[in-house]
Amino acid sequence: MASLEAVIEIGSTGVRLLVAEITEDRKRNILDRSEIPVSLGRDVFTSGSVSRDSLLQCIRILIRYKEQLAGWGITPERAAVIATNAMREAKNRDPVIDRIHVKTGFRVQVIDGIENNRLTYLAVTECLKGETAVKQAQDAIILEVGGASTELMLIEKGKMAGAHSMRLGTVIVEQQLRSMLGSLDDARRYVEEFIRNTKGSLNNELDLKKIKQFIAVGPEARIAAINTGHPVSQFLWEIDRENFENFVDELQNYTIEECVARFKIPYNDAQSLHISLLVYNLFLKLTNVKKITVAETSIREGLVISHMATPDTTLQQEFNSQITASARNLLRKYRGDEKHADYVRRISIKLFDALKPEIGLPDRARMLLEVSAILHDIGMFIHADNHNQHSNYIINNSEIFGLDKEDIAIVSQIALYHRGSHTPQDDERFQMLPRDNRMTILKLTAILRIADALDRSHEQRITEFTIRFDNETMTIRTKGNHNIILEQLALSQKGDMFESIFGYKIIIM
Repeated sequence: MASLEAVIEIGSTGVRLLVAEITEDRKRNILDRSEIPVSLGRDVFTSGSVSRDSLLQCIRILIRYKEQLAGWGITPERAAVIATNAMREAKNRDPVIDRIHVKTGFRVQVIDGIENNRLTYLAVTECLKGETAVKQAQDAIILEVGGASTELMLIEKGKMAGAHSMRLGTVIVEQQLRSMLGSLDDARRYVEEFIRNTKGSLNNELDLKKIKQFIAVGPEARIAAINTGHPVSQFLWEIDRENFENFVDELQNYTIEECVARFKIPYNDAQSLHISLLVYNLFLKLTNVKKITVAETSIREGLVISHMATPDTTLQQEFNSQITASARNLLRKYRGDEKHADYVRRISIKLFDALKPEIGLPDRARMLLEVSAILHDIGMFIHADNHNQHSNYIINNSEIFGLDKEDIAIVSQIALYHRGSHTPQDDERFQMLPRDNRMTILKLTAILRIADALDRSHEQRITEFTIRFDNETMTIRTKGNHNIILEQLALSQKGDMFESIFGYKIIIM
């Protein structure tokens, strides 16, 4: 039976609605779209707060959308409502969200930049389904320029090399220029300097000159595609690089009013067109690509895909592989021991799967354990002593594709407690966490400590073993002739948490 999904996005420049039908064979049919401008971003990036006028305007829009959804038989409780950067940075975010709920019945979830990246990736992946496997496996950049930020993903041979949410949005640049009484030439210099400062760290993740595919997402990119490109499938456009660069150069001579008249777009969209396409073009100049691919999609489509009642197993596996690829790339950036990390990851997952009948955690916990295993020793880059504390710091201050701030906080805590006699229960910050998060950290840390102990030598000597549960004992039986004295010693030092959490005494033989 077909089902309906409704998504509302409260962005920096407008409030947008999408209604989609999910058919029994998992196809998506877009039934309804709406977009109404509102200047939340200009408020927040000028005064730090959402103004009363903008809040009232936002509420009026949402009441209108509520009536629109009622026509489809969708109540506010069934609609997914997300807010992006502007709402996240607003000082009065909580009272604004509360007022919206009281007046409209919609519950707003504020998402961070990495969650934005995740949803964009899902949406773009869906658009690229018809592309050849060779093209999908190319080094690529996915770029979306928004009002408050620029979301960027680097793909190396089909795997995630880096995901970033950069504070470079059209509204932010406009506000900078307005405060300095600057011109478009000043905007170019501002953006060029920002990208120049970012280029080095991006090149450390992926050589931008080797990128073969430049994928642009966003309404301004679609305007360029419609005027200078050609469609290659239902949701994809292609633009020759030279045509795109000429279009951007010519556009800089148009006034906002001329953009409204020439491209038949609302004034609000025309305001951001110059700066948005300038950002795309300057990032394009970091690469040698000959064509630009424009994906006609958004995070709203990504959210619909992520909310599908019966998730696509293949898509989920591919998405999980992108998360671990991002974690591995972060470890590589800090020159970590990749062999040890991958070994601990594999052992951790084997233990997790063996304990699954009684572990009592959601499926996502398995992915958090994988990422924790990959990154647990990343702090060695700073210093071997207390490297778990350095790991905690690095992870907490890094972006990992597919993980939101709460996920990253959990992973950083697991890395913190993976060694030493200090237990989570001794930490006041740990006690302040929600109970579900505390149990996730305790159980996954207990497993990681065992997996780490089995590679005490960092030589991956135990290649095969079986796990057997017998009453109060978990026996790890190794295959082959190995001197396991080091591992036995490590287990005696690190197995206490596991025994306390799961109630099993560990024996290795």
